[in-house]
Amino acid sequence: MEDYNLQPRFKDSLHFKDFWTKGNGKQLIDFSRAEVSFRDFEKFSPFFYHVDEIGDEVVKDVYFTKKYSEASQEIEQYIRNGISKYDNAPESVKKLFAQTQKLPDWLDYNLIKAGAEFCMRSNLDSLISLRDYCLIGGYDYAYLNKPLVATEALKKGAVKRLSETLDFWVNVTRYDALEIHQKGYEFAIKTRLIHSYARLSIKKHYKSWDTENWGEPINSWDMMATYIGFSLVFLHSLHKFGNTFSEEEEKGLFHLWKYVGYLLGIPENLLPNDKKQATEYFYLWTSVQPSSDKDSVLLAHSLLNESLENPILKYSFQRKNLRYLHICCTWFLLDDEVCKRLQIPDVPLKKGFPLTKKIINKIYDSTVSREARIKKGNKDQMKVLEDYLRITQNSNFH
Repeated sequence: MEDYNLQPRFKDSLHFKDFWTKGNGKQLIDFSRAEVSFRDFEKFSPFFYHVDEIGDEVVKDVYFTKKYSEASQEIEQYIRNGISKYDNAPESVKKLFAQTQKLPDWLDYNLIKAGAEFCMRSNLDSLISLRDYCLIGGYDYAYLNKPLVATEALKKGAVKRLSETLDFWVNVTRYDALEIHQKGYEFAIKTRLIHSYARLSIKKHYKSWDTENWGEPINSWDMMATYIGFSLVFLHSLHKFGNTFSEEEEKGLFHLWKYVGYLLGIPENLLPNDKKQATEYFYLWTSVQPSSDKDSVLLAHSLLNESLENPILKYSFQRKNLRYLHICCTWFLLDDEVCKRLQIPDVPLKKGFPLTKKIINKIYDSTVSREARIKKGNKDQMKVLEDYLRITQNSNFH
């Protein structure tokens, strides 16, 4: 691999300065009490050209030697039955399972439980946060989107993409989900191999990939930023909606995603332990990312219009209303400059729904027991997932 010398190239750009001095970045600094600087830039920047080699080897040995469906079934058998039963499994597969089944010294199942409970008890606010802050906010980073563009994710459609994200998120945030052979663990392994498969396919077929500027496809640093989306950005979103959380729940959320990241092959020293660390890591990463381009706008609008395409709601007026509510939440959660760059439509009374939600959350938090909120949140999240899986598995819907 060539040795590229990466600099914090956008640190003097208006989009970077505005984000960190008056936009969402400034809010994240205030929220986390982070001390941002470029002191550690050289410690992190090599990971822009670093990838999950273990996952890549498995894809070469298993997925590239047979039909995709057969390869997936083979991997599922290893996950469910344990690799020790398969003497003839490729060495790369044995290596993958040796890494993911070795429990790190820092792993604390009580904290993972607290993180999972927090994800569940935040109910539909969790799903709104993932969609209208984490996903759409991520589209503002042009280079982060390049693998999506290269794999023609836009053609696949936002309903399918949202369904896959939801399926992954729900399954890794339930009780005991990440224990070996459980469903969340299985999702983490499969997702890791999908990343490797996509990366190797891009390297093979997308000849105009600009490694020096865009980094390796689905590189470790971009993966870090994505998982900071699931922890820091997600937490900030819930905070903006008026949700409260204990110190243990906050620690638990970061611990949960640190372990998911570990299973996904992200180097451990890239996985933050708390919101302060996450903000400081995120600051460095954003300095190599330009702001939205035309693909960013297309991705954002594809997600906004998903509500109109999605047949979960029967009537057109319901779908239009849902789209309006998501637009309101996007303006509420993201800063104005990001919304303008992504060309989010400006709608009337856009603060009404999010502010009402905030008031209701405060009342609900203080009147309903934590156990009842966890139970209801789990049930409501599973219902949304079931609806999405039902429509995406319908052969007439793409």
